[in-house]
Amino acid sequence: MLEIKVENEGRVAFKGRLDAASAPKAREALRPLKGPMALDMSDLEYISSAGIGVVVETYKRLHGEGAGLRVLNLSPGVRAVFRFAGLEQMLAIE
Repeated sequence: MLEIKVENEGRVAFKGRLDAASAPKAREALRPLKGPMALDMSDLEYISSAGIGVVVETYKRLHGEGAGLRVLNLSPGVRAVFRFAGLEQMLAIE
């Protein structure tokens, strides 16, 4: 299950699992938001390729609008998925 909390100043907090089942919910929550944006993943337990797709889609949209996207507080397991997907070179990961 995935919980998404849209906070002030473009910060979006994720809690739970961002996988194929929850990707549509995440996409729906992120699509109307304007940048710059920070995705706080400190409470994200797992991310699948579908979740990575949501992050990349959001990055491309914001980048096209001239806004930035930062990814914050990755756990070691989630960071490994980002690294294996080659996203450490594309995204601002803090």
